[in-house]
This record gives sequence, C-alpha cells and structure tokens, in this order.
Amino acid sequence: MISFIACLVFLVAGYFIYGSLMERIFGVERERETPAFALRDGVDYVPLPWWRVFLIQFLNIAGLGPIFGAIMGVMFGPAAFLWITLGTIFGGAVHDYMSGMMSVRENGASLPELIGKELGKYIKLIMRLFALALMVLVGAVFISGPAGLLSGMTPSISVIIWTIIIFAYYILATLLPVDKLIGRIYPLFGFALLFMAVGILTALFFNNAPIPEFSTGFANVHPNKGLHIFPIMFVSIACGAISGFHATQSPIMARCIKNERLGQRCFYGAMVAEGIVALIWAAAAASFKGSIEGLQQYVADLPATANKAAEVVNFISKDWLGVVGGFLALLGVVAAPITSGDTALRSARLIAADFLHLDQKPIVKRLAISIPIFILTFIILQMNFDVLWRYFAWCNQTLAVFTLWAITVYLARRRKFYYVALVPAIFMTMVCSTYLFAAPRPEGIGLSYHISLIIGALATLITSGYFFYWIKTKKL
Repeated sequence: MISFIACLVFLVAGYFIYGSLMERIFGVERERETPAFALRDGVDYVPLPWWRVFLIQFLNIAGLGPIFGAIMGVMFGPAAFLWITLGTIFGGAVHDYMSGMMSVRENGASLPELIGKELGKYIKLIMRLFALALMVLVGAVFISGPAGLLSGMTPSISVIIWTIIIFAYYILATLLPVDKLIGRIYPLFGFALLFMAVGILTALFFNNAPIPEFSTGFANVHPNKGLHIFPIMFVSIACGAISGFHATQSPIMARCIKNERLGQRCFYGAMVAEGIVALIWAAAAASFKGSIEGLQQYVADLPATANKAAEVVNFISKDWLGVVGGFLALLGVVAAPITSGDTALRSARLIAADFLHLDQKPIVKRLAISIPIFILTFIILQMNFDVLWRYFAWCNQTLAVFTLWAITVYLARRRKFYYVALVPAIFMTMVCSTYLFAAPRPEGIGLSYHISLIIGALATLITSGYFFYWIKTKKL
C-alpha cells in the first residue's frame, strides 16, 4: 500500500510542479485571444467554462485504455505502477499539454496539420491518413467494448441493440455543435466515471488491499515468459501513461478554451487524472485475488472467448461495491469508452475537414465528411474485438512517437528547452520500433526478442542522430 500511496502523491505533485514548468517552457500568453473567440462559429469553436473543458478533455481521453490496459499491464508486476506514474508525468501529460497548446496557437488545427508543419509535408500526408484511420478504429473499438459491457448488465438487451444505440449517439455527437450534446451529457458521464474511481479507491483502503510493493522488485512475473516487460508492458498500458490518441482530442478543446493560462489544468491536469484512474485499477486488479499471481490464475481460468479485462472489472465492481455500487461503477467503466468513441469520430470529421478545407458550419458539409466515416466505422465493427484492440494499441503509441517528435521540433525552432519532449520521444521510439518487430503476428513481425531490440535501438539511434544533425544545420 505504501508504494501505491507514494505513486498517488507523486502524480498530484507532478501536476503542480512539472505542469507549471511546462507552462513556463511553452510560454503562455494570458492576454492572447484564443481560437474560441477569434474563430467562433457556434459548432466547433465555442467558448466553454474551464471545468467543462477539463471534464470533456478528461472523458475524451479516459477510454478503455486506462482501465483495461492497466489491468493487463499489472500482470507484468509492480513495474506497471512505476510506468503509469512516471509515464504520465514526464511523457503523457507533456505530450497532451504541448500538443493542446500548439493547437491553441495554430487556430485549433488538428494533429496531422500540427505534425506536418513541424516534420514536413510528406509526414503530414502520412499522418492525415494514419490519424484518420486511428480515429475510425477507436470509434469501432469504443462501440464494441461498451456494447458488450452493457449487454452483460442488461441480459434482456442484446449486444446488437446496444451497438445500434451507441452508434446512433456517436452520429449525433459527431454532427451536433459541441455545446449542444457533448457539453451537456458529459457531466452525467463524468459523475459515473468519478464515482467509479473514488468507489474503487475507497474500497482499496477499506479492504486494506494487499497491493504489491516496490520492495519486491521489478522482475517480470507475467505467466507468458515470451511477453517481455520491454516493450510489451509499455504498449499494453498506453492511455494510462502516454497515448497518441490524446493529441487527436486536444484540438477539439483547443477550439473551446477561453484563455491560455487554463491549459495546464485542462490538458496536463486531465492526463494526470487519467493516470490516477489507471493506477487505481492496476492496484485493484493486482490485489482483488490476494496477489498478482491470483489475478493471473483468475484470468487463466476464464473462457478463451471472454473479454478478460472486462470480466475482472465486473468482478471487482460487484464484489467490492455491492449490487448498487457495482452497477454505478460499471456505468463509469461504460462511460469511459463511450465518451472517447464519440469524440474520436468527431475528431475524424475535423481532421478530414482541415485537409479538405471545408467549412463545418453548414450541416450539409458536416454530413458530406461524416457519412463515409460512419460507413467505414460500421465495416470495421465486424472485426473481432481482440484484434481491433491489438491494432489500436500499436497505432496509438506510434502516433505518440510522431507527436513527441513534432513537439520537440516545435520547441527547438523557438529555442525553448526541448529536452522535456526529446527524452520521451527517444524512449517511445525505442518502445514502438522494438514492439513492431517483436510482437507476434498479425500485429507485429514476430522476430526474436534480441534481434528486435537491436533493430529498435538502430531505428532510435538513426532518428535521434538525424534530429541532432538538423539542430546543428539550423544552428538552434
């Protein structure tokens, strides 16, 4: 329990200390007019109170990742707690804050436009296609996941019916002005998600849960010894530490934030809040059966077709919080992916609109972009959830790599302290390049672990070397 409490304290302290440092490095201008006012259109550019911006940003990024990813990641051992904590403060929150504030400065530009401006037109083209594909993939994943959970809570309503209901809501959330549906329904979802987090956290202390301590070491305890902590754990725990998906969501709120000084609490703060959610679920999963080994055995005993993380969530919620509390906790788990899936498709519309230069105020133009997105999402929905999730995890972290390098270049061009983005950029480049070659097929190439490490190291050295060569030639 001591290690868990220390991580919680470190996360909160990181928000105030390192978050303030990010604000100073970026160079906030409190008197500068934000896009919410300069480009106000009543659809996407709408000034919102900071607490709504924070809540929407938090719910946008807190999908299934910080819950399911944390549960599966903690099976590797206490190293998961360390990655969630340090990854959130020095990686994910920096990534989210900087990309959000860059979008504020660029009139709410979507992520591919931000990356392209810093890394070149060819990277911009690749990122447009990559980010658009990821948003559709996220939309499909976050329809399938909550539909399954809701069906389990309401046996009389099938998965298909819930899929249709959720998809219909996503369509409305994609098309309607941001303050008409998302801005109004998110407080309800926010209550469910916060109740879930507070309820599980209270149960951890009330039950004096046997949470693993760092004193036991950071060795890999995963039952499948072919899955190495590096890089597998760092991809499994994505949204709870660092996630490229988050940077696609930040521009949505960059178009609604009223003042640049609110960026720390709305972007950096939302990521810290998500890190806390991930930490709580990692601790709950590691202790609900007495130990990590107990968790592993419970997961191993589940049917091969079961959504293992969802089963863990269901058991913990009902066992620790009772019928009513468990129901509310599960609602929070359902709210998390729904409030990421809806804005994923909205983000897909904005990304397409940016590179097609289509004004989104007329509903006809919103429909022209959105209908193909909805059709593609429906087609992808026919795939198996586990396959969708594996592809999402890798694509998600790869997008974070490009975002971090774009942030590094952005800061370097302006002669700011770019190492705050460079260090996580180098680390995540090593993680993703190694994972690509080490992961089993079909999501990876399936090479031996040591060969994959060598290739990952070479890719990282080449990328880093090119950056420092660019720095030298530009005399920055």
